[in-house]
Order: sequence, then C-alpha cells, then structure tokens
Amino acid sequence: MAAGGSGARSFLADAGYGEQELDANSALMELDKGLRSGKLGEQCEAVVRFPRLFQKYPFPILINSAFLKLADVFRVGNNFLRLCVLKVTQQSEKHLEKILNVDEFVKRIFSVIHSNDPVARAITLRMLGSMASIIPDRKNAHHSIRQSLDSHDNVEVEAAIFAASHFSAQSKDFAAGICNKIGEMIQGLATPVDLKLKLIPILQHMHHDAILASNSRQLLQQLVTSYPSTKMVIVTLHTFTLLAASSLVDIPKQIQLLLQYLKNDPRKAVKRLAIQDLKFLANKTPHTWNRDNIQALCECALQTPYDSLKLGMVSVLATLSDSISIKQYFSSPPGAIAGAARYSDLIKLAQECSYHSNRGIAAHGVTVLTNIVASCQDIDHLALEKDAVFGLESLLVLSSQDSSAGAQQTLKTALSCMVKLAKCRPYLSQSVVESLLTQLHSAQDSARIYLCHCLASVAMQLPVLGDGMLGDLVELYKVIGRSTTDKQQELLVALATVIFVASQKALSPEVKTVIKQQLGNVSNGWTVYRIARQASRMGNHDMARELYQSLLTQVASEHFYFWLNSLKEFSLAEQCLTQLQEDDIGLALSAIADSLKSYHKGIASLTAASTPMNPLSFQCEFVKLRIDLLQAFSQLICTCNSLKTSPPPAIAATIAMTSGNDLQRCGRISTQMKLSMEEFKNLATRYGDLYQSSFDADSATLRNLEIQQQSCLLISHTIEALILDPDSCR
Repeated sequence: MAAGGSGARSFLADAGYGEQELDANSALMELDKGLRSGKLGEQCEAVVRFPRLFQKYPFPILINSAFLKLADVFRVGNNFLRLCVLKVTQQSEKHLEKILNVDEFVKRIFSVIHSNDPVARAITLRMLGSMASIIPDRKNAHHSIRQSLDSHDNVEVEAAIFAASHFSAQSKDFAAGICNKIGEMIQGLATPVDLKLKLIPILQHMHHDAILASNSRQLLQQLVTSYPSTKMVIVTLHTFTLLAASSLVDIPKQIQLLLQYLKNDPRKAVKRLAIQDLKFLANKTPHTWNRDNIQALCECALQTPYDSLKLGMVSVLATLSDSISIKQYFSSPPGAIAGAARYSDLIKLAQECSYHSNRGIAAHGVTVLTNIVASCQDIDHLALEKDAVFGLESLLVLSSQDSSAGAQQTLKTALSCMVKLAKCRPYLSQSVVESLLTQLHSAQDSARIYLCHCLASVAMQLPVLGDGMLGDLVELYKVIGRSTTDKQQELLVALATVIFVASQKALSPEVKTVIKQQLGNVSNGWTVYRIARQASRMGNHDMARELYQSLLTQVASEHFYFWLNSLKEFSLAEQCLTQLQEDDIGLALSAIADSLKSYHKGIASLTAASTPMNPLSFQCEFVKLRIDLLQAFSQLICTCNSLKTSPPPAIAATIAMTSGNDLQRCGRISTQMKLSMEEFKNLATRYGDLYQSSFDADSATLRNLEIQQQSCLLISHTIEALILDPDSCR
C-alpha cells in the first residue's frame, strides 16, 4: 500500500508542477504510465493532462504517439474514459492535422461504433465529428452517421446530428448525400419539433455548390411559411442567413426577407433575431446593401417605440455608415431628379439619436453623423458637422462622469469619432481639443485615461495643436492627485505620453522638473519605467535617460540592472544623434562617434542582462545592426569629405586612359565608394535575415526592420549610381 501510494503521489507530482522539468519523451512516458494504471482516477487524470502536453510540446511525432495511445484508451475503456478522450480531442482540435497515422487512429476509434451500447456509439459519433477536418471523405463514417440518424435512441440521434453538421461543413460529397435525408426528416410528421430544431442548422453548411445551396434555400423558405412558431422561425431565419453568407448567393434577397420580418412581424424575439442577422450581414457583405434596404431600416428605426430595438437598428446603420454602402445610399440613381428626400430619413434619424437619453443609441447616432461627414463630400456638411460636434461634446460630458462599463464603452466610441472627425476635417480639431482639455479636469480617472489617448492621437495627426495643449497638460499634471491606485498610475503614464507628444521631442527644463517631482511623490518604479519607455518612443531621449538612471538603484536583480543601464546608454546614444547638422561635417562625425561610444557601452550591458531563459537575441542583433549602420554612415561621410581633403592627382586622367578604367579619374574615392556600397548592401541583407527570423515579432517591429532594409538598399543603389557616373563623383 505504501509503495502504491508513493507511486501515485509520484505520478501526480510529475503530471503537475514537476512536469515542467521533463522533456517531451519523459512527459509522454509519465502520462502513458497513468493510462496503464489500474485505477480509473489515475487514468482519467492522465487523459486530461494531454492538452497541456500538446500545448507545451506541439511536435508531430509526439502528438501522433499521444493520440494513438488515447485511441487505445477509447477502444478498450469505459464510457467515462471515452468521454474524457472526446473532450481532449475537442480541446486539441488544432493539433489533429499533425497526426501522421490517421488510418490507424481512425481504425481504433471506429471499432467502437459497432458496440451494442448506444451511449458508446453516441460518443464515437461525436468523436468522428470532432475529427471531421482530417477525415472528411471517409465513407464508413458517412454511412454510420446516416444509419444513426434513424436510431430510436435520442442520445445517439443527437450525436449523429452533431457529426452530420461537422462533416457537412468539411465534405461536399457528404453534404450532397445527406441533404435530402435531412429535408425528409425535417418535413416528416414523425419527427418531433425539438429534433427538427436541431436538424435545421445543418442546412447552413450546404454551400459547396449552387444546386445544393439552392435546394437548401427552397427548403428553408418552405419551413419559414409552414412552421410559424417563434422558435422555428428564429432557427430557420438564422440558418437561412448563415447559408446565404457562406454561399455568397442571394444575399440581397436575404436582407429583404429579414427587413420584411423586422417590419411586419409583431414578435420582439423575431425582430431581435432579424436585427442580429442584419448586423452580421452588414459586417460581412456591406456592398450588397442597396439604397432601398437602408431606407427601409431607417423607417423601421424611426417608427419603433422600443429603445432596445432602436439600439439594434441604429447599430446596424452605424456599421453600414462606415462602409461603401453609405456612398451608394447618398449617390443619386440614374435618371433620378433629386435624392435629398431619400436620404433625409437617415440624417433625421442620426440627429434624433445623437441626443437620445440612452447612451448606446446616442453613441451610434453620432457615429452615423461622423461617418457621413467623413465619407460623403457631395452634401451640405455645415449643419451635419455642427450636429456631430455638439452630439460628441454632450456624449463626452455624460460618459466621462460615469465609471460604469457601459459608460466607458460609450466614451471610447465618442473619442474614436472625435479622432476621425479631426482627421477628415482639420479645421474642427481646435474645438475638439478644447472640449477634451476642458473635460479632462472634471472627468473620472478611468475616463481621463481614454481622454489622454484621444488627445495623443489628435496631436500626432496635427502637431501644431501640441503647443496649445502643453500648458493645460502640465498644470493638470501638477494637481493630478496623491493616490497610488492602479487607475492613478495608469493616468500618470497616459498624461505623460500626451505631454511628450505635445512637446515634439524638446521638453523644457520646467516640464521635466514637474514630471520628475510628481513621479517622486506618487509613482512606483513600474510607472516610471513605462513613462520612460513612452519618452523613448516619442523621441524625448534626454528625459528617458534620466528616468532610466533613476531606476538603476531600485531593482533587485543584476539582470534588471544591466537591462535598465543598457536602455539608459541607448537613450544617451540617440540623444547624441539629435545634434546632427547637415552643413557641419565635423559636428556630425563627432555626434556619431559619441553615439557609437554609448551604443558600445549599451550592448555590453545588454549582453550582461541576457539569461538562458531570456537570451535577448533579437535585441542584441538589432542593436548590433544599429551600431554597424552608424559606422557605415560615418565612413560614408568621411569618404565624401575626402574628395575635398584628398582630390584626384593631376595625372589621374592619364592613369585612367592607360589602365582603361575610367573611374581612376576620380582618384581613391572611387574605391572607397565601392567599399561603402558593399557595406550598405551587406547591412540590407542582415536586416532582411533578422526580418525573416523574427517570426513572432509584432507588425510594427517588422515594419521597422523592413524600412531599415529598404533604406540601406536605397543608399547602396545611390552610391552605385554615383560610381557609374564618374563626373558626378568629381
């Protein structure tokens, strides 16, 4: 007993935290030991540990072996173990394609389909359905599903419906073969209504060819008229919508059908379903909406007395107003005399909703107005611009005083519209900024954070607004508060970011003093670090260097110390480069030399900050490329300057004629230019290699690497063009 208990504890420990120390094979062996245990509890625990194993070691060989072991458990185990294997398979669906021995795996699973136990057959059917992506055209699986649909056991029939839905989505042959049977079962009088409701959604997958989709649409059309009950109409309409969206055929007819139910059906549940599907189609295929569809939706929204339904309809219009359909709505049709009467309903609805008591409706109303102003140039904007600005300002006041989740979402919508309005109508930016700055003083801390983000976005688009914002922002920073809550710390970071954007890379000593004093009073080290990172991003390298310096004595690990020290040195290096001037070669070379000195100190600290678990390989390689790039620029400047300090000799033309090399007329600079050309070409190759190896980098980092690569190539090609034209070198 003691030995058995010790073995159990060892297995559980290894399957838990101790498993982190095991390699892939050892971890699989430990789980296999649990599978072969005589105790049901240990077997089940071993089974449920497999998703974690797949996540940690997503190797095809291991996954293939593991699934074969699970298939053996499924074949010989009881129904509870089979259910556990089913759940593991569903959780690890993305790893199924890595199974190498698919035939053997399916053979072990499929053997259970011949069991006399309907529950075992039901679990097997669900297992087959979960594996449909790797066995879409297995005829024996197709036959078993069709056979089980006629079973007298409800559990088995529901499992067959599950499998049929998954196989229909994956296999054209199965969908074509099962479509008629599904239709007969749905229309059959012997089929219970609850079973029909489960069978109807299978038809959404009948989109593999036009004939199949057409037959399914006809069946759904018959069902909508033949079964007018609420549940049946909802399920049928939703399936109809999904089928139309998948097949991309007759979507305009589906939109008309949904609008018809929205307008004429008195049941609120059906109306809500129609709105939900219209929103889905507005997101997926906005180009299929014509002028009449949008007009009908506007009329329904104007007439409905229910705020919940109006909210849904206006949200659909807000989605459409940000797409090409809004231009189609406002464009005059061929032969039309005037379109003002046609689009007055949309503007009227948006204006009414902008001041609605429901915040959600108001947010969608101003969104529609903003999108109309931004997209449509051929209508009178003056009144619409005023309505949009006034609506946004009122919504800003209401939502910034409330810290609830709904108010925060409304505030985000309003601020997004403000940024969009400032971008498309720059002359409105001043009033937008004034509204934001005014509200910034009285808003809740959570709202202030979003206001700061909006101010930063506007100032990035229009830097001229920064000077006017800076004074108010600094004054607010002085009195921002004395608490150390998370929201307060987040606000410190957001407000500092806006100040950095507004200052345009040149912070005055007074602003620096205000920021450092406030950080010393109420901030923690993490907040200071985040503000320093924002300063680096915005080009305020001097401020970033001072903040990194202040953090060096506040870390508990030498690796963190070296990391911060490297960032400090890099900030100092970039600060040196701000002294570059085009007309002073000596100052430029001195600035690059000082920058390289700091970069070499920084790369030494960065290397010391690396650990086996966090090697910082990308960071080190990127900094090395930056160092080599600066050295290449320094060499290029010296080369170009050598034409003045060491011009070609008087006999250069004679040497060129004797040697047959026309470049000799330029003297030694031609050789130096060739070396610079090769150096920049090599740098471009190295940037490209780093780009290719950084498969897990974010898009902004990859874009930066691509820009650096293209810049080096451009410089290399420019130097090559100069070399090919000797007169330009002279």
